[in-house]
Amino acid sequence: MEKEKKMTKKDYFNELKVLVEGTDIENKGELIYFIESQIASIDAKAEKAKERAAAKRAEGDELRETVKSVLTNEFQTAEEITAKVGDEEISKAKVIARLTQLVNLGEAVKEQTKTEDNKSKMTYKLAD
Repeated sequence: MEKEKKMTKKDYFNELKVLVEGTDIENKGELIYFIESQIASIDAKAEKAKERAAAKRAEGDELRETVKSVLTNEFQTAEEITAKVGDEEISKAKVIARLTQLVNLGEAVKEQTKTEDNKSKMTYKLAD
């Protein structure tokens, strides 16, 4: 079964433009101008979203490299790695997300270890 493509706002405006162009109404020029400005607005909004996503990705890549530079050949907990990163704005959750990315890329290894108080903790180190 082929999945039906959803029509976007831009698609609807393009359809309306074709309809308006095919009619002979009094304010045809104004309507076409309005529709074209709406399409341009949608395109500008999409471009801005792409730029923000690219900036966010670049920021994430920087943080991933920072986390990787803190890793050693000895297993460390996420708390220890977060402390070594040393930036108050970077939370443990962000560090764990980057550690997971590094593990998925094969650049780091994770292992479940037991602490002295018999609690289970996830630890990370550089891949061999």
